[in-house]
Formats: sequence, structure tokens, C-alpha cells
Amino acid sequence: MKIILTTLLLTFCTVLNFAGDGSRKGTNGAEQLLIPVGARGIATGGAFLSNLTGLESIYYNPGGLDLATGAEAMFSYMSYIANINVSYFAVSSHLGDLGSFAFTFKTLDFGDIPVTTFENPDGTGATFKPTNIVGGLTYSKRVTDKVSAGVTVKIIHESIENTNATGFAMDFGVQYRFPSHLSIGAAVKNIGSNMSFDGTSLQQKTKVPGTSVGSGGGLFTPVTEEFQIPSYFELSTSYQYDFNEQNNIILASTFRNNNVAEDLISFGLEYGYLNTFFLRGGYTLQVVDNSESIYGFTAGAGLNYTFTGGVTVTFDYAYRDVEAPFDANHVFTVKLGIQ
Repeated sequence: MKIILTTLLLTFCTVLNFAGDGSRKGTNGAEQLLIPVGARGIATGGAFLSNLTGLESIYYNPGGLDLATGAEAMFSYMSYIANINVSYFAVSSHLGDLGSFAFTFKTLDFGDIPVTTFENPDGTGATFKPTNIVGGLTYSKRVTDKVSAGVTVKIIHESIENTNATGFAMDFGVQYRFPSHLSIGAAVKNIGSNMSFDGTSLQQKTKVPGTSVGSGGGLFTPVTEEFQIPSYFELSTSYQYDFNEQNNIILASTFRNNNVAEDLISFGLEYGYLNTFFLRGGYTLQVVDNSESIYGFTAGAGLNYTFTGGVTVTFDYAYRDVEAPFDANHVFTVKLGIQ
């Protein structure tokens, strides 16, 4: 109990000593990096930073990847805000003492967007589809029986017709597990390069100054301003209490220090029965001006079944409440594990 109280005290002291920079809202790009994935992590409000393992942990804390043995494959689908859909695919393999490797791929589907111009503000009849993807390669290693660490290298790509921007980023994470079912974790996310847009779609026709009437015009391409990616630091703690061999509950809390937004603190819980059926809930709030946050309550459930031969199939669902005028998020995740 003293360890739990000490850890919680350190977490709240961190909250008081760090503050996100809300004045920089809207100055960053690559917002797809902030869209969470995985129904279990979303249903628990993103609070399970210190205890998630396997593929589910990569987005939250890559240090947990090597705590799952064998090979895994995962697919997650989210109906996001403004009719945007998010798809996420990941595969991993545990290579014994060498550690674990994983590949991840996230893409956003915006649907068909009408092309508008100054001459045709209601649309030309043509449509376009933006491309927004994040690909990642993760390495994780269980350093000791209590400590595991990991790193993810990501490539970020955005394009609209013939205009695009590409950047690189890295995530670092570590988890520490105490013998008393208590765990702590820390992660630094999206440390990387600035991004800027370039491409032929930015070119504009113009008349060249000083030329005679009837002479041909020219083309110029404006230089776009660079933008930062949304990096942040997270600190988390969780505790698992076993009622008996069949029933247990996990409680967790995570603090996030953002570089271009207000800080966040999230709480999550999970009830498990026979390591087969799970009920989950969570809540995320802004440390400052929480009334401006569009996200809050989360909930979900999951089923986990291991077949003869060591094949495990997991199905998870998550619901995330979103303030009007947006609809709530619904997340579906299927995971396959082979020992």
C-alpha cells in the first residue's frame, strides 16, 4: 500500500509541475499521430500505459511488446469523427533472447471530397481523396524479469492530390513491474522532424513583371511554412487485484504532458473473468479547461479464447463519447496469437 501511495503522489506532483502549452493549439500538423488505436487501450481511456503487452502496447508504450511470446497479428477499425474511418494493422514476432519486432500501419479514410474552385465554389463534379498514413517498425526487449523497454521508428506521410509532406518520428517506452501486481511506465512519443508541404499542386500561374503585352506568363511555387509534429511525455501506474483465481480487476492512471495542447490525465479499469471475458471503462480529462475537451467517457468489452494448440483469438470493442456535433467513436479490434 505504501508503494501505491508513493507512486500516486509522484504522479500528481508531476501534474502540478508540468503544464501543456495550450497557446500553441493549431500550430502543429500530423494530427493522425494522436488518434489512438486498439479497442482495449481506448476503452480504458488510454490509461493502461504501464501494463499493456504485445501488439496492443505499441501505440501506448512500445516497451510492452516483448512481454508477449510467439507471433501476433492485429487489425483494428475505428469510426472516427466527421465521417473519417481509421484502420490499423500490426504484426509481430518474438525471437527469444533477441527480443521482439513488429510492423504497424495506420491509415485514414476521408471518403470522396468534392473539388471546388473560385469559379466553381459548389464543386466541379470531380472528387479527390487525401492520403494520410503512418508506418512503424518497433523493437522491444525484456531487459530483466521486471523491466522491459522498446522503441518505434515511424514514417508519416500526408498528401492531397499532387501536394505532400513526409516526416519521421520515434517513440520510446519503458515498463517496470513490481512483484505486488503494481506496475509503472513512462513513454516519450513523436520525437522527430518538422514537416512541410510541397508539390506541383501548389504552383500558380502569374504574369512576369516587365514583360510586353501578349508574352507568356510564368509559374511560381510558394514556400510553405514548416510545422511541428505533436510530441508528448506520459507517466503511468497500474495495479491488479485478484479477488480469486477467476476474478480480477486492474486500475490505472496516466498523465500526459503535451507540447502543443493542454495536459491530460486519464483513468481506466478492467474487470476480468477467467482471463476470457472483460468489461472496461475509462475517463480522460484536461488538467486545464476540461470543458473544452470533446472526449471524456469510454467503455468496452472483450473476449479472449485459447484453442488447443496454442492459438489465441481476441475480440475487443470500445466506445468513446464525443461532444456534439460529432458522433461517438466505435472501435473494433481482432487479434490472433500463436505460441
